[in-house]
Amino acid sequence: MKISDLDDRDRAILRALQQDGRLTNAALAEKVNLSPSACLRRVNVLEDEKFIAGYVMLMDEAKAELASNAFVFVTLDMQGREALETFEAAVGDHPEIMECHLLAGTADYLVRVAYRDTKDFERVHRDVLTKLPGVVRVQTTLALRTVKKTTALPV
Repeated sequence: MKISDLDDRDRAILRALQQDGRLTNAALAEKVNLSPSACLRRVNVLEDEKFIAGYVMLMDEAKAELASNAFVFVTLDMQGREALETFEAAVGDHPEIMECHLLAGTADYLVRVAYRDTKDFERVHRDVLTKLPGVVRVQTTLALRTVKKTTALPV
């Protein structure tokens, strides 16, 4: 099943759950104009078909004192499959690394790091980023303010 196979009600369910994953089935059904049983059937199909990959709670970054973000371009010494797999496995071991994207271009990866303050970022830079396997260069851009951030996909 593909996204183009979904009808307007399925898309409405996905939009509503992306906005509030804690909606009860009854509230969701009312929101998308379905009976609770029909709504639950559709949600189950969306889960089975992996349109709904999971449910999470999102923390407030400021309350967690991790409101600062750095975007770091990482260049490796080699780009072979083994080097990439080794780097990617190591990235998973560091909770400060919030995202990691393989790139086509000058750098090999773009990494987003959440940090508390400049001293904390210095620690992450020194003890984490530059010690990842195969890293030969890191170039950091610091975010001054987040203008838009969403986890909701446009469906």
